[in-house]
Amino acid sequence: MPGASRTYAFLGPEGTFTEAALLQVPDALQAVRLPASNVNAALDKVRDGSADAAMVPIENSVEGGVTATLDAIAAGQELRIIREVLVPISFVLVARSGVRLADVRRVSTHGHAWAQCRLWMDQNIPDAEYVPGSSTAASAVGLLDGDCHYDAAICAPLVAREQAGLSILAENIGDNPAAVTRFVLVSRPHALPARTGADKTTVVVPLPEDRPGALMEILDQFASRGVNLSRIESRPTGQYLGHYFFSIDADGHAGEARVADALAGLHRISPATRFLGSYPRADRQGTLVPAHTSDDAFAAARTWVESILTAESVAGESGSGASPKA
Repeated sequence: MPGASRTYAFLGPEGTFTEAALLQVPDALQAVRLPASNVNAALDKVRDGSADAAMVPIENSVEGGVTATLDAIAAGQELRIIREVLVPISFVLVARSGVRLADVRRVSTHGHAWAQCRLWMDQNIPDAEYVPGSSTAASAVGLLDGDCHYDAAICAPLVAREQAGLSILAENIGDNPAAVTRFVLVSRPHALPARTGADKTTVVVPLPEDRPGALMEILDQFASRGVNLSRIESRPTGQYLGHYFFSIDADGHAGEARVADALAGLHRISPATRFLGSYPRADRQGTLVPAHTSDDAFAAARTWVESILTAESVAGESGSGASPKA
């Protein structure tokens, strides 16, 4: 489908790291791009059909999972992850023209950005108060509002350079220069992306009951089939205290016998398991599959079992027709 006919939602406003991730999608530059005020709003545009897909953050190398996304895709109308994108993260501190670093008393940004700049803030403006923002870009743009109630914002360098009226007070203020955020492109369910040999599968598994060994039983579905987990996080379902689901990334594609068998095992244990997609890894790192969990090994095992059942059936049929002995 031509890029111009596609519509993508993303966590906005323009200039966010999420838009930078979206622009890595081949047809996104020519497509219609709809900024959304939060993750739920972006995903709702997909669910109601006003967008073909949405780009949202799901994991940060410093802070871990983005809870808003983990929760939003675990409930409601089912969605599918069809692509992941990795974006190196760097931050700048910006303010309105004329504001000095010594003047800063209140700083706004997204919670994950604040967490990644805490050491710099403590060392340079330790008395600054944090004001939560819906996104880094929204906080920066908010500085230009005449009613703005904070003095500075932490955002991406791109936002600072594109917004007239903002000046950069400090650059590269992130505590970890190697920080990376993982974003996912989410669509309505359709045919899975083809296997590449470097794939990832994401599922949400509600804990069926709170008892000793319940989590071990879930993990064993992967371990016994040679499926590596690259991420597992627990999140409250919101139903009642102590009720959780597990958000899991596994190496491999649902089209592989070992992964499909693990998914079937999960469904037997927890029928409410939600499949969120199999898609290419952004780093293109291939999956090492032990020989005994390869597709050929599973096929050979099935053939062996079928041969046993067939032989037993034939033996039973021939035995039923034999004359009884005196």
